[in-house]
Amino acid sequence: MKIELTEQQFRYLLDLVYIGNWVINSTRENDRIREYDQVESLVFSRCAEHKMKSLIEHLDGAVIPSHAFAEGGIHEVIENYEDVVFYEILAEELALRDMDGEPMTRENYAELMERIDTYMGEFEEHGTDHVSVDLEE
Repeated sequence: MKIELTEQQFRYLLDLVYIGNWVINSTRENDRIREYDQVESLVFSRCAEHKMKSLIEHLDGAVIPSHAFAEGGIHEVIENYEDVVFYEILAEELALRDMDGEPMTRENYAELMERIDTYMGEFEEHGTDHVSVDLEE
């Protein structure tokens, strides 16, 4: 397979591949899905041809993203995504809890969305400052 990309598109592809492998493998510890690591290594191995040697390192015979790449702002993008997803999931879970755990239906969709929007507004204004958990013993 041959894909032709501009230098800028290739650089964006590096970000996409890194983020994808991060999502798939970052929490797996010793149970990584090696095929994704291999694809990441294959894509990053092309950096040398594109005058992007600073973006790669070699580890155990594999080409991996360099510390410079990983510390160059890509994790800020990942963290921003994680923050949004965290608040969206929390808002939906709290809204469903408020509705006694009823699954979403056509009949309750508007109410559920209103509750989610209310929680999202709260989180946008105050983060989790007003969230509390009562622990029962």
